[in-house]
Amino acid sequence: MQNKYKIRLLRTNLLAAAMALALWTPAAPPSAALLLWLSVGWLFITALLLDFSHRHSRGRPWQLLPGALLLGLIATAPERHGLLIWAWAALFMLPQMSWVAAFNISAGLLSAVLVAPQLSTPAWLLMVISLAILCVLALARAQQLIDMNGAIRQRLRLIPGLNLWAGEQLVRDIHREQTRCAREGVYGELLVVHVKRHQLWTTAKKLCELTHDFENVYRINGATLATLMLSRSALETHDRYRLMVDSLPDNITIEALELMDVAPTPSMLETLTQRPIGELRGQP
Repeated sequence: MQNKYKIRLLRTNLLAAAMALALWTPAAPPSAALLLWLSVGWLFITALLLDFSHRHSRGRPWQLLPGALLLGLIATAPERHGLLIWAWAALFMLPQMSWVAAFNISAGLLSAVLVAPQLSTPAWLLMVISLAILCVLALARAQQLIDMNGAIRQRLRLIPGLNLWAGEQLVRDIHREQTRCAREGVYGELLVVHVKRHQLWTTAKKLCELTHDFENVYRINGATLATLMLSRSALETHDRYRLMVDSLPDNITIEALELMDVAPTPSMLETLTQRPIGELRGQP
């Protein structure tokens, strides 16, 4: 498969939608034309900048923008843009946070009220019932995608090409690496790195560069990273630790735990997120 994440197909669809809206603008009133061009610009820029990454797949309520633009287009010219009300079903297929979905549901209901004068009562009721059924199906599909993506993040790399994994993977890997250390006489340490939120991804990439290919880096939460460091002896681990400390920013905190002393339980992740008081950077 040439494009695993179907980015090229999605980009084509976005560009086609932008072109369709652009062809709709010449006869539009000024206020509607402005919103149409804003919609065209948003679709065009999104298509150009589109790229797959688990890093950007959640946490940003960008679904508010297309919802607001759709409501604006219908509100400025309901007699001309009433057909766009069916686009709400497509919008609800996008995974979104609950408060964003609540906003879009309210905007969809308002859109139905705005187009009501353009239709007879039976036609309007039929439209509302049909649209409601489509939106419920779309929301159900979006919830399936949310659950599926959550499961994927627990077992796949967060950034393609880097050994950066979700924190849930750490619980499984610790038990495996403890078994390896006991069987092969390898010395292992768990390094917990506390950073500021804006440093998380740059520090994660740096940790991936400083560790071996068989050593993974884990994102515990938005301000905590961890990595398993395996060496032939404690002295070699100490040397690698000093090199890592010198290569990372000065305002981070590093906590080193001997791997065999760590209990691989689900509650361990919450414990690791607690920044140690008075932890001295640079001390293994």
